[in-house]
Amino acid sequence: MVELDGAAGEGGGQVLRTALALAMVTGQPLAMKRIRARRSKPGLMRQHLACVQAVLEVSGGSAQGAELGSQELVFSPGAIRAGNYVFKVGTAGSCTLVLQTVLPALMLADGPSTVTVSGGTHNPLAPPFQFLERSFAPLLRRLGVGLDLELKRMGFYPAGGGEFTARVQPPEGGLSPVDLVDRGELLEAYAECLAPGLPPRVAARELGTLGAALGWSHEQLRTPTVRQNEGPGNALMATLRYGHVVEVFTAFGEKSVRSEQVADQVLRQVRDYRAAAGALGPQLADQWMLPLALAVARSGRAAAFTCTELTPHATTNMGTVASFLPVRFEVESMEGRCKVTVHPSGGADPAASLSLDH
Repeated sequence: MVELDGAAGEGGGQVLRTALALAMVTGQPLAMKRIRARRSKPGLMRQHLACVQAVLEVSGGSAQGAELGSQELVFSPGAIRAGNYVFKVGTAGSCTLVLQTVLPALMLADGPSTVTVSGGTHNPLAPPFQFLERSFAPLLRRLGVGLDLELKRMGFYPAGGGEFTARVQPPEGGLSPVDLVDRGELLEAYAECLAPGLPPRVAARELGTLGAALGWSHEQLRTPTVRQNEGPGNALMATLRYGHVVEVFTAFGEKSVRSEQVADQVLRQVRDYRAAAGALGPQLADQWMLPLALAVARSGRAAAFTCTELTPHATTNMGTVASFLPVRFEVESMEGRCKVTVHPSGGADPAASLSLDH
């Protein structure tokens, strides 16, 4: 059994989600205490319970302590099953985080799967749908994993009500690790404002402020068609498409927050990324840790990536991954970027230690 302290490092829900995902993949039972102890409302919230319930369905395992507010959980995984799954968060809790919890297991299952998740698709504390679609899914395809995403309905905090479907195709020849050390040439840059249920001037002000600061043309400032009953909600996104990576930077509007302030948040993210030399931005680097480590562990071959910075979220994720997988992380600080190399740590046959026949 792998025993983890949920208060270690960054001390949030990421530790729980990564641990649940890797417990399924490796077949190792998990015991976690002090779950989300560093949060103002510690313990399992509804979206974390949705993650636990999802892994129980996918793995056929069992859990003790799976209830609202619980700060201790024991999870014993069963055999991973490909299939068609429907998960309901029930609130504006993040759909994307529920998918990312079960995705590592379904990536390595014995057949394709379809996952439909309802809840929040655009949540300030989680990757929005477009981040998964444009940034994360293309990187998984480079590992050999097929991930096709379809947004059915947007759901903003606090109402929720969103839904998307993910189709997961495991790699035919096994996960193949790749290096990602250079972002490549800039091919496209544009901004979008999603503002269902809000006056049109909100989108106009946010896009106008961002476009003026970045020198972007009218064609680069877009207002996609939205349905009013998907709101009220507001997300301003900037997408930068390079030869080897796509980055999506997002800020969310709130009551009493001026449109110009929302635009400034996105502007800072874009400028910080452009000023650095790493291939991945801070959020994408965090998300990339787990699938790359799985590929390294299963293949026995090292792989590396560069990023603009390593957040506490990311370094905590490294420690959680290394608790389950036979890998080690090497971090090298370079001018304008960090280089992270994931090495197989040796010992038992990595493919055997990741067997899904448990």
